[in-house]
Amino acid sequence: MAEERDMTPQEEYGPVVGSCDHDGEEQVAPPSFEANQLSKIGHVIGVISGKGGVGKSMVTGILATQLARSGARVGILDADITGPSVPRMFGMAGKRLTALGNMFLPTISDGGVKVVSANLLLDHEDDPVLWRGPVLAGAIRQFWEETSWGPLDYLLVDMPPGTGDVALTVFQSLPVDGVVIVTSPQDLVSMIVGKAVKMANMMDIPVLGLVENLSYVACPDCGRKIEVFGPSKLPEVAAGYGLPVLGRLPIDPALAAAADEGRIEQAVPADALQDCVAAVREACAVADAQA
Repeated sequence: MAEERDMTPQEEYGPVVGSCDHDGEEQVAPPSFEANQLSKIGHVIGVISGKGGVGKSMVTGILATQLARSGARVGILDADITGPSVPRMFGMAGKRLTALGNMFLPTISDGGVKVVSANLLLDHEDDPVLWRGPVLAGAIRQFWEETSWGPLDYLLVDMPPGTGDVALTVFQSLPVDGVVIVTSPQDLVSMIVGKAVKMANMMDIPVLGLVENLSYVACPDCGRKIEVFGPSKLPEVAAGYGLPVLGRLPIDPALAAAADEGRIEQAVPADALQDCVAAVREACAVADAQA
């Protein structure tokens, strides 16, 4: 009797774009996920990082809030399946996804942002998600194909850190128009950004630019920027990859507390990540012109 085993992500969903089999022949990417008739999504933007703990979900939350404030219709697909934090930021702790027939209905924040997340499927938000790679990828498919998103101008995909199964699934199977890379000031920033940039390039996904989180602390008395982790290396790193700097976010205890309390939409400063918002709008306008 043949030994039972789990299928590898390559067997389940196909190899990485540009990879080769043992005979040296280039493999074909897996088919794209199909959008349903109840979803009219204008553009998909990924928010990624080369490692965890840099505040990627915070950047996603700020970007979604700013786009929604400008009148855009915005959704967040929380692809960080095993470490989802988006629902709590948007005041959805304890809420669950609802369904219409066989379709998920996103949970909607007070500011009108639609969210789909694995945490909205759990009985308790602190329950662990113990799923293997192919199941994680299958969840992304459901969040895309089996969710009634309705009309959206922007769908932001909060990616898990690193370059694993879920990131590959998103890049290969969703129509991603571009990605924003989030980093933090530290000695390894060049390597971390490099991993994310090279992955996006391998998948032929445009990199819109870099956002540095935890960049500095503003002195409460004089307003001077104190670079707690040392001088930022972001301008040099960005220049090395030919990318723009889209913003530097300070260490802001008040904003962090508001996110923990589900009040990020009320607490985001009006001027936060405006260059990033502009870059997203420009990239989507270019995609429309090329369509």
